[in-house]
Amino acid sequence: MKEIGEGIVIDSTKIEKMKNLDSIIFDCDGVLIDVSNSYDLAIKKTVDFITKEMAQINESGLVTTKMIEGFKNSGGFNDEIDVTYALILGIVAAKKRNTPFHDFILQVIENADQTGIRSVEKYLNVINVDVSDIRQKLAYPGKKFQNPLSSIFDEMFYGSELYEQLYKRKPQFFHGLGLIENDVVLLNEDLITKLHQRFDKRIAIVTGRGNLSAKHSLKDLFKEFDLNNSKFLEDEPREMAKPNPQSLMSTIRGMNASVSLYVGDSMEDYIMARKVDESGMPTVFCGVYGTSKDPEAKKSLFENNNADIIVKSIDQIPKTLNLV
Repeated sequence: MKEIGEGIVIDSTKIEKMKNLDSIIFDCDGVLIDVSNSYDLAIKKTVDFITKEMAQINESGLVTTKMIEGFKNSGGFNDEIDVTYALILGIVAAKKRNTPFHDFILQVIENADQTGIRSVEKYLNVINVDVSDIRQKLAYPGKKFQNPLSSIFDEMFYGSELYEQLYKRKPQFFHGLGLIENDVVLLNEDLITKLHQRFDKRIAIVTGRGNLSAKHSLKDLFKEFDLNNSKFLEDEPREMAKPNPQSLMSTIRGMNASVSLYVGDSMEDYIMARKVDESGMPTVFCGVYGTSKDPEAKKSLFENNNADIIVKSIDQIPKTLNLV
């Protein structure tokens, strides 16, 4: 790995490949949008609500952003509701074992892997802690509206108006503005102009978000992307979730791209891009670390996994591509 500017690291063995890039595809959360006070806060508030109402555990504020990132760094937790579910199981299990939650959840995260919530359930079985009662109450993952976890999370995140627009039903648990209004858009017109100059119309999104929430937060910038070939995985079957490479492969094929740059901030993003590249569709991965609660740890994670490009923010992408 070679540092070619402040906050910019590249794998110098991939320079020739980078010179041939003809498309760019973005993850959304943590890349185009800072979600620390929206999605992350929805996780924390949903955990507090459910552990109190369904598990009679009256302790709030147990979940930290570092815990959320810990699950995401395992490679199997692209879905925020999966992270929420894992944290709830962890709190209930820690209570049953009479173990401090903070210490216990670190063990759970260490045993989490690309199989996501299955790896958490498996670990709890291995250490012989019975959480079947809360699992039955949550009925997760299950179908929408048939499990309370998804409904509570979505109502809290989207707010009454967007929730009703999205699901054609009135919220049951929460009313008013959703935490999505706390999204901070990191993309700007200057950057999108530079990207169009480099990639023309081959600029797309592959994200775990739904189309409606991405459009709501990105506003006018949303239409700057090739939306016909973008993928919004919340709207797709669960098995399409990252790191399944099918969505990214479909986007690349749809844009008729030769060598693509995928920009993400998580291990799911990295694994997905690697799978696509290994399948014979040349793909360069760019890891963004500046939106992390612990930027240096995220940077090290990408360095240790030999990411092709590592940048602090998406604003550095044009400069990075000009330097290679």
